[in-house]
Amino acid sequence: MPGDAAGLPGPAAPRGSSDAGHETPYGREPVRHDLPGEAGAPWGPAGHEEPYAAAPQEPAAPEEPAAPQEPAASQEPAAPEDPYGSPAQGDGGRTCVACRAGHVDTDGYCEHCGHAQPRERDHLEEELCSVAAVSDRGLRHHRNEDSFAVAATALPDGSAATVAIVCDGVSSASRPDEASAAAAGAANEALLDALPRGAHPAEAMHGAILAAADAVNALAPPTPGAQNAPACTLVGAVVSGGVLTIGWVGDSRAYWVPDDRAALSRRLTEDDSWAAQMVAAGLMGEAEAYADVRAHAITGWLGADAYDLDPHTASFRPDHPGVVVVCTDGLWNYAESAQDMARVLPADAADRPLHSAQVLVGHALDGGGHDNVTVAIVPFSPEPDTAPAPAAAPEAGTGAAPGGEAEPDAGAEAEPRPEV
Repeated sequence: MPGDAAGLPGPAAPRGSSDAGHETPYGREPVRHDLPGEAGAPWGPAGHEEPYAAAPQEPAAPEEPAAPQEPAASQEPAAPEDPYGSPAQGDGGRTCVACRAGHVDTDGYCEHCGHAQPRERDHLEEELCSVAAVSDRGLRHHRNEDSFAVAATALPDGSAATVAIVCDGVSSASRPDEASAAAAGAANEALLDALPRGAHPAEAMHGAILAAADAVNALAPPTPGAQNAPACTLVGAVVSGGVLTIGWVGDSRAYWVPDDRAALSRRLTEDDSWAAQMVAAGLMGEAEAYADVRAHAITGWLGADAYDLDPHTASFRPDHPGVVVVCTDGLWNYAESAQDMARVLPADAADRPLHSAQVLVGHALDGGGHDNVTVAIVPFSPEPDTAPAPAAAPEAGTGAAPGGEAEPDAGAEAEPRPEV
């Protein structure tokens, strides 16, 4: 049962794309030439002692190698050791990304201009042939607590499936950055295992969310009932076989934006939040609820202290091309409605997903960047043999069946209703 997920051992460490070698953009110092015997030294790496080896003429010559150092000290190339000594004290010889001249100290600051260097997760970008994602620390947070994973795989029939997972660490919990990274990696790994074996996308998504929950639970202290355990939200999308499958827990969202902007855009998820509960209960209007200071208090999350894990899944079958925007609240706070999101999203998003993700992140930063910002863009094209939607269907041509099954004729609703 979903509620039994808490406490299960987590999978192996995530294989997220954000952990591999991100130090290299800062570069490293070239091989130093000030110390004898190092590769590239002017006097050669191995033969620098030969001038001194020729000097001994007495039987006591083995005792003499220290003495000839005086002539060597008088040589001009060996003098400027101090100017080059400082890079060894820095963080692996990294050069400052701001002034491009100073060396980065072990505390992460430039010794020349004092500029704080970005962490490897402060800004991440990844693009595959069919999906792209961008994550940014924002302008107010001291670290990036979001994470994402994007991937593509093949189904048993040889067709392609595209995966995008976006997670938002709960800032009030401990180690939220680790929680989001663990969840994104575990969910992505579970989907890449299930989809090629022929699992239904909705079933695979449900299992992926449970796997993500296990990974986050594994980060909690072993003490039973420990408070403030690592936690995060999750939203994911799978595009395969002309069907769009969404899964989520928390208040990270997925939007459908058709290529033809005359068609209607949709929000495909319902938040697990205080504001959404107030609206669903009819106690507040949407504008009033989301203006309340309690609006973003989430009622569902991944973590050992979650009340009851209830993964949501829904499937849709759009009858025309578009893109799926999968994002954290760091973006949708600045483009909350589907129409707002469509206005900000570039018209060529399906052809340039990375550029479009960059534009959306930039929109959030221009709006204030109060939170971490993460967005994935997943292009969608209907199957060639997909029948057109009936005349009574809404313009977006999407529908969701109970239990997450895709049904093309479910579009008579005014809005697609994902399973909640």
